[in-house]
Amino acid sequence: MLEQQSLVEYGSRRVIITITAIMCALLEIVDTTIVNVALNDMKGNLGATTSEVGWVVTAYAIGNVIIVPMTSWLSQQFGRRNYFAASIILFTVCSFLCGNASGINELILFRFLQGVGGGALLVTSQTIITESYPPEKRGMAQAIYGMGVIVGPTLGPPLGGWIIDNWKWEWIFYINIPLGIIATLLTLQFVKSPKYASKSKTSDVDWLGIALLAVFVGSLQYILEKGHDEDWFNNSTITTLAVVALFGFFFFIWRELTFRNPVVNLRVLNNRSLAIGTILSFIMGFGLYGTTFIIPLYTQATLGWTATQAGLLLVPAALTTAFLMPIIGRLLQKGVSGIWLAVAGMISFFFFCFWGYKILTPDTGKDAFFWMLIFRGIALGLLFIPVTTLSLSGLKGRQIGEGAAFTGMMRQLGGSFGIALITTFMAQQQMVHRSNLVADLDVTNPAVQNRVIAMQHGFEAKGTPSNIALQDAYKGLEGMVTKQAMVLSYMDVFLFTGVAFLIAIPIIFLARKKKAAAGEKVDMSNVH
Repeated sequence: MLEQQSLVEYGSRRVIITITAIMCALLEIVDTTIVNVALNDMKGNLGATTSEVGWVVTAYAIGNVIIVPMTSWLSQQFGRRNYFAASIILFTVCSFLCGNASGINELILFRFLQGVGGGALLVTSQTIITESYPPEKRGMAQAIYGMGVIVGPTLGPPLGGWIIDNWKWEWIFYINIPLGIIATLLTLQFVKSPKYASKSKTSDVDWLGIALLAVFVGSLQYILEKGHDEDWFNNSTITTLAVVALFGFFFFIWRELTFRNPVVNLRVLNNRSLAIGTILSFIMGFGLYGTTFIIPLYTQATLGWTATQAGLLLVPAALTTAFLMPIIGRLLQKGVSGIWLAVAGMISFFFFCFWGYKILTPDTGKDAFFWMLIFRGIALGLLFIPVTTLSLSGLKGRQIGEGAAFTGMMRQLGGSFGIALITTFMAQQQMVHRSNLVADLDVTNPAVQNRVIAMQHGFEAKGTPSNIALQDAYKGLEGMVTKQAMVLSYMDVFLFTGVAFLIAIPIIFLARKKKAAAGEKVDMSNVH
């Protein structure tokens, strides 16, 4: 066993450490979604194509996911405080470089490096916050961390939209700089590192494991991000990377299970609670990032809202989650079953999705979304802390950091997989619905004829010649069909996502039904 000083803090030191860690987690998560609303401006400013500018998002995600499983090992090698501070510095410097990029290739490179720095912030923040609290208050610690993780993706679009509307896209990155500097100084001053008995020699470092992880995760992330745009396996690049990802995954597993000092300790997944928790984290990431993606897309593409309006729509739900997190933390401390809270969260998320399925129309008003999204906030609040506590409850010491890395990675991959699946599913469903709607548009049908005539008369009243007005009427009818098909595909996505959460409920009960799942005190000694 490793000997170390207690990492529990009290009073103002704990408050400062908590604020610092939350700030870093928010920086990382917000940057995952904030650039989405600025892609069009970047494209015009840098002279990039749509495909090229999409890499601004993809590169960050690849860097992010590659580094997350390695955070535990890197913390041990360099010390958690040093590693955390170095990650903040890398993230901050790359934010400056992103804002000053003169070409799309530069921006993509700096976004990748920014993602490498950001990946460490997310997982290490969770560990730092949790270990700063005594065992009886660690449910509350998870609640505080969860506020940042859940609220962060929601803050990205409205913040990005506001910056674009008032300044330039470069300021999306520049706003990170002062926060990064403050976080670095506070980290060096207040954050402690566990004392490690030994570090790996350079010759003992699992360089092959690192390379295989990068190849596997990088290839998979590219497939998920670009598959829809590139027509999936009809594209030779996607097909090649799929083969690379498959072999990379196989050899990575083999390497980590046979090497004496693996960069990712897969054996920790022998813990059933953690194994179940990683699956649930994947599903939660699917719902969190998938709906954060689909709702702004629907309101902008179908309803014609601005990016700021679309982003602000999600804020009440995020505030609901933030309000609920401490309450859930207290309930876990009092012995309420985390399993049943997670079940309630899954059911609540299903009702949110079903509600969305019922209210979507080509002209749904803002008021119709409010209570539906409040339900989303309640669902995510009920899910995050119980799932996290369940995942880490059976682990001790260093295993906590390793487990947190797994759940963090799976939550991010769940988001990437969810967005990829949703975009593909929507495209397919839109074609199906369009075909069905066109088949029902019989020109001999009196109702169809009356609609065309009415639209024709409307164009003629505006001075359009009769023959052109008739053509415009048919074009208008085609546009209505396309819009209706799009709305129906959004409805299908909501229903599909809700059913997926409902089906996932039995997975929760596969976890050990012991006190750990309901808020067992987690031993955070030796965590990094």
